[in-house]
Amino acid sequence: MTTEKFAVPGAGGILEKEIGSIRHILLQERCKAEAPAETGLLEIPAGKIREFENIFDCLRREVREETGLEVLKIEGEKEAVVYENAGYQVLHYTPFSSAQNLKGVYPIMVQIFICRVAGEVARKTNETRNLRWVSIAELSRDLASFPERFYPMHVETLKKYAALYGQPGPK
Repeated sequence: MTTEKFAVPGAGGILEKEIGSIRHILLQERCKAEAPAETGLLEIPAGKIREFENIFDCLRREVREETGLEVLKIEGEKEAVVYENAGYQVLHYTPFSSAQNLKGVYPIMVQIFICRVAGEVARKTNETRNLRWVSIAELSRDLASFPERFYPMHVETLKKYAALYGQPGPK
């Protein structure tokens, strides 16, 4: 008899920062011992949700562990609702984007949120390296020029973000 396996839930963040009135996001290079073939791929901070951990708490923890930054605001968190009944406590929320690996190293499903952060970026952590702020123009150019350099789970989410925030809005 084979043991049934399940996808692991995760949380990820597009970390925003204004630099000279230009919107930037944080990219990092993947560096995980259990997935050496993925080393060097560009990604956003993300990680697995612990049992019964609030997704927003998970996102704050993962961002701190992977970047050294403190999450100040998560878009959608204030609109989230907790419903309790029959011994359950259920968090209802809307992420910016969702992604699921259908094949690969990790059977994971990630809910991605847009975040504002504070602090100084770590130079390297046990899972990431070369953390850096990139403008939306640079992100768009890199996604168009070499999408294969990005962790596949984040490509479409980053394209969606760049399309929404890459152009100045109407005045």
